[in-house]
Amino acid sequence: MEYRRLGKSGLQVSALSMGSWLTFGKQINDQTAERLMEMAYEKGVNFFDNAEVYARGESEKVMGKILKKLKWDRSSYLVSSKVFFGDGGKKPNQTGLSRKHIFEACDAALKRLKVDYLDMYFCHRPDKNTPIEETVWAMNHLIQQGKVLYWGTSEWSSQEIMEAHMVARDLRLIGPTMEQPQYNMFHREKVEVEYSQIYKTVGLGTTIWSPLASGVLTTKYLGKFPKGTRLSIEGLEWLKERSLSQERLEKVRKLSQIAEDLGTTMPKLAIAWCLKNPDVSTVILGASKPEHLEETLQSIDTLEKLDQEALDAIEDVLDNQPKKPQF
Repeated sequence: MEYRRLGKSGLQVSALSMGSWLTFGKQINDQTAERLMEMAYEKGVNFFDNAEVYARGESEKVMGKILKKLKWDRSSYLVSSKVFFGDGGKKPNQTGLSRKHIFEACDAALKRLKVDYLDMYFCHRPDKNTPIEETVWAMNHLIQQGKVLYWGTSEWSSQEIMEAHMVARDLRLIGPTMEQPQYNMFHREKVEVEYSQIYKTVGLGTTIWSPLASGVLTTKYLGKFPKGTRLSIEGLEWLKERSLSQERLEKVRKLSQIAEDLGTTMPKLAIAWCLKNPDVSTVILGASKPEHLEETLQSIDTLEKLDQEALDAIEDVLDNQPKKPQF
């Protein structure tokens, strides 16, 4: 396993990490979840990602039971949660980034995950109804209390991230260390262009999600639509509609040939392509079956195959490289 610094912080995070969105507490049973976490940990994964909204808190409960059972040394792994959407409650103050919800959500996450502190705590979305000063202060209070070590954002704009940093600087507080954006071969603008300057100015780390574009960057959707996949889950029709198109599937066919020529698979190619970006701190893997995780954990081995010729061939197929501003 390769380890990278989380932005400019001293925290070392495995280049491949594991997430629980749509799987823990929902798509898979607890025994499978435990096997997946064991497999990841044995291969050097040290970061396990979660959120209050995943399966309305059940995902964190499942992960917490597993962490307690496996009794790993607490210094050997990182665990995260996210705050914004809540764990199912819709009453005032049960969602958002107010001081009240941040504090209560953090305590609830600690209890569900059965840990004394969160290594990373993300503001899952920006909150237009809460002053940024309140959110920055709340995150810093959690750090001062020892409940959180590093705080960050997820799907914030570069302007919103920098606003948080300016407030933190003015108040002599700690700004967000990391951002969790979507990043894959079909979703590139934010990571490659929008954040390009703040990697340099504040040393932003990234814990990217959906490297396989919800499974589209595999070969399973090239034939008859399969059952039991992420895009077949009830309630995710919006994700299926957004993710699957004939244009994308045709590109996947061509990319699969490149993967075959390189002696690798489409999933490993897609993940290694993400890792090739030096601004990516870690790629969060999701899996519902041990054999899928076993394959994607081997993506590190594909990195050395991605020379400039291979990268150029991939770009020719994708034909979607974002234009970077000229400075």
